[in-house]
Amino acid sequence: LDRVEIEDDYTGVIVYKSPFAPAWTVALPYAGGHIVSQDAVMKATKDGSDFGTNPPAFSGPYVVAEWKPNQHLVLTRNPVWSGPKPGFDEIRVLPITDTKAAERAYRAGDLDFTDISLDSLAEFKENPPADTKVEEHPSLRYIWIGMNMENPKLKDINVRKAIQWGINVPQILDAAYAGQAQVATGTIPPGVVGHREKALVPPEGDLAKAKEFLEKAGVSDLAVTIDCTNDSTNRTIAEVVQAQLSQIGITVQINAQDSNSFDMLGMESEGDRWKDLQLFVLSWSSLPDPDYATTYFRKSQIGTWNWQRFRSDRYEELSDKGVTITDPNERAKVYQEMQDLLEESGAFRFLTHGSSPIMFRTSRMQAATRPDGVPLYVDFKPV
Repeated sequence: LDRVEIEDDYTGVIVYKSPFAPAWTVALPYAGGHIVSQDAVMKATKDGSDFGTNPPAFSGPYVVAEWKPNQHLVLTRNPVWSGPKPGFDEIRVLPITDTKAAERAYRAGDLDFTDISLDSLAEFKENPPADTKVEEHPSLRYIWIGMNMENPKLKDINVRKAIQWGINVPQILDAAYAGQAQVATGTIPPGVVGHREKALVPPEGDLAKAKEFLEKAGVSDLAVTIDCTNDSTNRTIAEVVQAQLSQIGITVQINAQDSNSFDMLGMESEGDRWKDLQLFVLSWSSLPDPDYATTYFRKSQIGTWNWQRFRSDRYEELSDKGVTITDPNERAKVYQEMQDLLEESGAFRFLTHGSSPIMFRTSRMQAATRPDGVPLYVDFKPV
C-alpha cells in the first residue's frame, strides 16, 4: 500500500506501489477491507488497537446482543438499521465443534442449520429429516500430511519421499471421509487460480518406489510419530497412515490431542516442542486466492505456521511475483510451480480439500451461504 487519497466524504482511492492481485479476492472482500469509523475506534480503544468482542458500532441489520465463549452468540435486529428489514428477530449461533453432535442436535430439533460430516452425507442425502434440504458445496480448505524437515529422522529427503510414496491417498479418503471427498493436487482447490491438474506423486503412491527411497537413505526399522487433533476424522487419517507405512517397514506412533494443544506444536514461542515434531495432519481453511493458500510456507512463517520448516529462495521469489500479476493465466503458472516446490521437498503429502455439505430446516427458513457453504446470516429468510 502506498497511500489512500480522499476525494470526498464518501469516496477514496487506494493507491498501491505495484499491482496487488489479492486486493480483489482477499483484502477488500473480507475483514481487512471493512471500512470502520476511525473516531469510534479511537474512542473505544484510546490507541486504535483491537476492540475485542465489544465493537463500538454496528453497520448491518443485526447487532451482537450477547456472546458467551463456547456457549452461544446471539444476534438481534439493529434498531437503527435503515436498510431492508432482516429476516429474523434473533439468530442464535451455537459453537458445536463436533459435527456429529451437531447432527444429533439437528435431528432432535435443537438446530435449524448445521454442517454435515462427510461420512454422514450419503445417509442424509438418502434419508433426510423431515422438512430438510441438504446442500453440497465445494470447500476451500486443504488437508495434508506434513513433515518437519529439521527433525533428525526426516532431514534426509529420501526418507521424506519414502513416506510420500508410501501413503495411499484414496485409501485414506475412503476411511476418513466415507469416499465422499476428492483427492487434492496441492493447496489450491479447483476453481481457484493456480490449481494443478495433478500432483507429482500419484495419489495411490507406490510401495516399491517408497522402499527404494528408504534404501537410498540407508534407513531400516524407522520409527516416527504422527500428531493430529483427537477428532474422529484426523484420528482416522493418522491410523490409515500408520497401517500404510508399516508396509514399508516404518513404525508410526499416533499422538492425538485436543486442538488447543495441537495448534501450538510448531510454534517456537511455545519452547522447543517443535523440535520433536515429525509427521502431522493439518487442515487449514483458505480464501479464494492462491497467495492465501501458499504464503504460510514462506521462510518468515517458520516457527509459526510453516511447521514443515520448508525454505526455498525460488519459492520466495515466486511468492513476491505472484501477487503482482493480474493476468490469471500467467499468475496460475507461478502458483503451480510453487506447489511443485512444496511437493518436491518431500515434506508434503496433499490429501483433500474436503467438502462443505450443510442442511437446514425448510419449514423455518431459506438459508443462504457463500459458494463454499459458509452461512450468511444476514440473508437468512423466514418461510
